[in-house]
Amino acid sequence: MINIFTAENLEGRIDVAGALASGETAMYIYDVGPGEEQSPYHYEYTEEWLLVVDGTVVLRDPDGERTLERGDLVCFESGPGGAHQIINRSGSPARTLLFSGSQEPFVAVYPDSNTIGVWPGNEVDEFYFRRDSAVTRAEVEES
Repeated sequence: MINIFTAENLEGRIDVAGALASGETAMYIYDVGPGEEQSPYHYEYTEEWLLVVDGTVVLRDPDGERTLERGDLVCFESGPGGAHQIINRSGSPARTLLFSGSQEPFVAVYPDSNTIGVWPGNEVDEFYFRRDSAVTRAEVEES
């Protein structure tokens, strides 16, 4: 059991799914301090959900920015249409709960930095790379 309101966050995020031994869901609690962002603007290739547990945050998505408050629940679609960033522009801490499916490999695209992150399930093969440094399949086959 875990209480999303009182769980102590010692490492930047709380791995709720891991604490509850879920094999199908990725779920994290994030505490976002005043003036901080939860993550860079990004999208994934899986549907993702956000619940504002406490406080007020600003959601940046393809339609612009809007304020979300405690209890607001948002679904981010898979792909570029679900791009999002969570920012705390208030003077008080905020807490959010993010959840999605836990399939691997996991891929996130960061349009502002032209970067892609890939997590295949083992640390040795986890990478971030810039799109403009990628090679084509033909270049790989020539090697």
